[in-house]
Formats: sequence, C-alpha cells, structure tokens
Amino acid sequence: MPHSDPFAGAARGAQDRTGAVRLYAVLGGLYLAQGVPTYLLLVALPPIMREAGASLTVIGLFSFLMLPLILKFAVAPLVDRWSPAPRLGHRRGWVAPTQVLVSLGIASMALFEPTDAAALFAIGFCVTVLSSLQDIATDGYAVRSLTARSRAVGNAIQAGAIALGVIIGGTLALVLFHAVGWRATILTVAALSLLPLAATVWMTESARGADAGGPRASLRGFFRRPNAWLVLAFALTYRASEGLVRGMEAPYLIDRGLPMSWIGYLSGGSAATAGLLGAIMAAALIRKAGLTATLGLLGALRTLCFLVFTLSAFDVLPGFAPAMTASALQTFIRYMELVAIYSLFMAAASDDQPGTDFTILVCAELVIYLVGSSVAGLLADTFGYARLFALATAISVLGVAVSWRLLGRMEGPKAAR
Repeated sequence: MPHSDPFAGAARGAQDRTGAVRLYAVLGGLYLAQGVPTYLLLVALPPIMREAGASLTVIGLFSFLMLPLILKFAVAPLVDRWSPAPRLGHRRGWVAPTQVLVSLGIASMALFEPTDAAALFAIGFCVTVLSSLQDIATDGYAVRSLTARSRAVGNAIQAGAIALGVIIGGTLALVLFHAVGWRATILTVAALSLLPLAATVWMTESARGADAGGPRASLRGFFRRPNAWLVLAFALTYRASEGLVRGMEAPYLIDRGLPMSWIGYLSGGSAATAGLLGAIMAAALIRKAGLTATLGLLGALRTLCFLVFTLSAFDVLPGFAPAMTASALQTFIRYMELVAIYSLFMAAASDDQPGTDFTILVCAELVIYLVGSSVAGLLADTFGYARLFALATAISVLGVAVSWRLLGRMEGPKAAR
C-alpha cells in the first residue's frame, strides 16, 4: 500500500485555507467597492442636497440613478464575453478600471456645490453605470470561485460588505459633511473607495465557458438552462411583499410618534450592525439546516414582522414600540435573506455565463421590490396603513408558500436540495 505523508496532507490543508481566506478577502473588497458609491448617492447625497437648499422635486429625480442597477442585465452578456483590459484577466479587467473611474467620478463631485443638481446627477449616473458593470463582473467572479460548501460564507461576506458600504458611503459621509464640509467629505469617500482595489491583486481566474471559447453569453442562454423559469419565478415571488412595507415603513413610524433621530439610527448604524450579524448567522444556519429550510424560516419570520405592523396600524398593538421592534427585526432578517437568496442564485448560474445568469435573477428581484415600493404610498393614501400592511402580510404568506413549492420542484440547483 502506498504510504501517505501526513505532513503533505497538512500542507495541502493549510494551502486550501489560505486560498479560501484570500478568496473571501477579494469578495469582501469587491463588494465593498460597489457599496460605497451606491450608498453615497442614494443615502447620503439626498439629505446633503436638501440641507443645502435643493428642492424635494429635484431630489426625487435622483431615484432615477437606480436605472442602471435595474437594467444592467441587458449588458451582462457583454461583460461575460469581453474584457476591456484582458491582460489583467477577464473579470479583473473590468473591476480594476471601473473602480478607478468610479473613484475619479466621486472626486469630481467636489468641483460642484451640493445645489448643482444637474452636474451631480450626470456624474452620479456615470458612476452608477460604471459600478453596475463592476457588479456584473464581481458576481461572475464569485459564481465561478465559490463552491457549494463555501457559497454561504461567500454570500455572508457579500452581505457584510453591503452593510459596511452603508457605514462608509452613507453614515460616515453624513457625519463627515457636518464635521469638515462638502469637498473634504467627497474627497475622503473617493479615497476610501480606492482601497478595495488592493483585493484585486489576489484575484485568480481559470478560463471556462465563454472565456475558453465556449457558448457565447446571452440572455437567451439563461432561459435555456434547466429550471431557469422556476428560479426566476422564485426571484419574483419570494420577497414580492417587501416593497409595500419598506416603502411606507419610515413614514408610518414617524406618524406613530417615533423621533426622526431614531429613524436615522434604525436605517443607518443599526442596519449596518444587523447586516454584519445577520450575514454571519445566515451562513451558519444554511450550513446546519440547508438552504431550503433557511429560506422557509426567514420567510415566515418576515411575515410575522409584517403582521406586527398590521396589528400596530389597527391599534391592536398601540404605540410605536411594537412597530419599531418589528422594523429592527425585519432589517436583520433582510440581510439573512440576502445571503440565502444569493446562494440560491449563484447555484442556479452557469459557468458559461455566470455574470449574466446571476444578474438576471438579481434584477428580477429588484424590479418587483421597486414596483411594490412605488405603489405603497398610493395604497396607503387610498386605503390607509392598516390595509396596506395587511395586504403585504397576505402577499408574504402567499409568496413564501409559492416559493417553497418552487424550491421543491427544482431538481437543481444542488444547493437547494
């Protein structure tokens, strides 16, 4: 019998652990690089502009900065097929140049005042487009690099990096604005957004699928995959109710008497903390209970939070404490859901076109959320908070039930078994 070398086995184990740590560091850096500009533009910039005297109408138009995030699926095949700097590697050739341009774009905002809405919108739109391209490349890299065993941890790191993006791009920017002013804040955030570039040094890729001359990435290629329609239906139903509640959550809490400063804490620092803890707990839960059971449990807990909002709005649970508690718990659950959902989406994506497949599913989920949040105000004005939250609770129950059935019908992906 051949003699096995225990030292060689230990060396391989140490090498594998080192590789895993490097991969997780790369993913943390790449996803943080996306979070900082997003939360600067969508969270910090509107209140800064308002304080500087910009009108609510103008500030409202900045919601259109989300369009590249919604429509990025249309260019995802291009990112999977081609790289602007192939000498850096396929996906690093997208990540590194776009991140440099994003940081320069943020820095250029310092040339204008917070009231220069047209200039800031134009810069913000360019930054969002570049960040969307980087997002596609990063997601493709994550899909290719993570295995069934490491996927939960990798997506926990993604959710944690998003939470850190809230802190740096949103909360820190607002704090700095009041401490050092507009230009110093923008230049600081621009410099911080360059730091994640250090993670690209450890990016390693192997040529597979379209990279190696395989099938060309395309939107049609996604729908040719087994269970593509089932996974897409899951993306459209599992959290279909969330926009209805999230769209009116802050106005409702204010109307119930919650101080404005508490709203800021719930949506800022506490949300980031919940994101970090929730991501870690979700990864552990997926490993212990499995992906399908985790999604079912989190969907049930989310529905319970919506029920608390409903009972609060009907004055069955008076005061703002029950709704505030449900809001905090819902934030915690949302980050856990991100880990589980993205693990499912990555398992459903192919090696041939990983960025395209994953982006289609993420965009589908984002669109259904935006539809809910867009009509939430109209429904609340027409029928009142109580009926709005009751509708969201019912849709959440239905969505979880349908999603559970869809997961049961999937023969793959393997992670959903």
